[in-house]
Amino acid sequence: MAFRLFSRQPGAAPALERKASATGRVAALAAGSGRVIWSARDTGTLTRGAFIGNPVGFRAVRLIAEAAAAVPLICQDAARRYDTHPLLDLLRRPNPGQGRAELFEALFGQILLSGDGYLEAVSAGDGLPAELHVLRSDRMSVVPGPDGWPVAFEYAVGGRKHRFDMTGSPDPICHIRSFHPTDDHYGLSPLQAAAVAVDVHNSASAWSKALLDNAARPSGAIVYKGPDGHGNLSAEQYDRLVIEMESHHQGARNAGRPMLLEGGLDWKPMGFSPSDMEFHQTKQAAAREIAQAFGVPPMLIGIPGDATYANYAEAHRAFYRLTVLPLVSRVAASVAWFLSEHLGAEVDLKPDLDQVPALAEERDQQWARIGNASFLSDAEKRAALGLPPLSEG
Repeated sequence: MAFRLFSRQPGAAPALERKASATGRVAALAAGSGRVIWSARDTGTLTRGAFIGNPVGFRAVRLIAEAAAAVPLICQDAARRYDTHPLLDLLRRPNPGQGRAELFEALFGQILLSGDGYLEAVSAGDGLPAELHVLRSDRMSVVPGPDGWPVAFEYAVGGRKHRFDMTGSPDPICHIRSFHPTDDHYGLSPLQAAAVAVDVHNSASAWSKALLDNAARPSGAIVYKGPDGHGNLSAEQYDRLVIEMESHHQGARNAGRPMLLEGGLDWKPMGFSPSDMEFHQTKQAAAREIAQAFGVPPMLIGIPGDATYANYAEAHRAFYRLTVLPLVSRVAASVAWFLSEHLGAEVDLKPDLDQVPALAEERDQQWARIGNASFLSDAEKRAALGLPPLSEG
């Protein structure tokens, strides 16, 4: 039949392309069309591309997580501040493999990378848990109940799942999530807000690497003119020319090697101008957007040209005030409430601002200003400084 000319032969159907991402089919359609293809927005892809594979994202997350984990915490209740307390002892060594700094660095890192942090309490009966562990956010999922509130969390790995029941008391899991305007159960990561900038930065890096692989020389054209001024290469001549170019005139190790052109061949460079080859400004703009998404002043991670802050000390102080301390305060309050439920008594955890070196000058001025306020009583001065009232006697 005539229609068999347009039909596929039996067994010749191409294999369907399968993508792990839900956007795989859209990306496959866009491939080769000249349009921009963005990376997937799931937690695993973002972590690999924006943290493991991007120096700006890596440094921003590490800078915040390490600084936040190093902030000393104060344990107190409505009556007094504690120098020693079972809760502080638990945080000092939360599990055999981690200390306080390692535990909180992992917790802060998970929140920054995924928007969610999960802290597991290993129960030892009544009282405080025996151990605390940070669980990977990409393996956790919320199981909502009929009213929409979580009734359980599921931890999945290797095809197996473990279910944490949240209907009893105390809770086995402390879920700390960032604000997300369109999701009731999961938080919004700064990586998701900076995903486009991450793609631009990674693409600019890949392009620069490709230029280096080709000795930073743009493409050109080899024009063949026959004896009569125009002509075509034979298949054998073309294959020989391609092999010669790829083996002797491509890559950094072949940079500067002279090219021998036989009769009729002429090299026509199609070069970019130096400004076209400069992706430095594009990368800097993308790096600045990544740093801004995390709340890190660009000058703290080595991005030049930022004139927002007068000096490094001012940027460092703003970094603690606007990024580190709000994160520490929110996480410490959630952990304190979670552990208070296990302890059976309400205690509070908050950052000790007097022991943060970046805020030393600011705190000295505040202490002096409140100390010289003669119209305040001692109790009011202590309250203004965040100190508990003095115990009587």
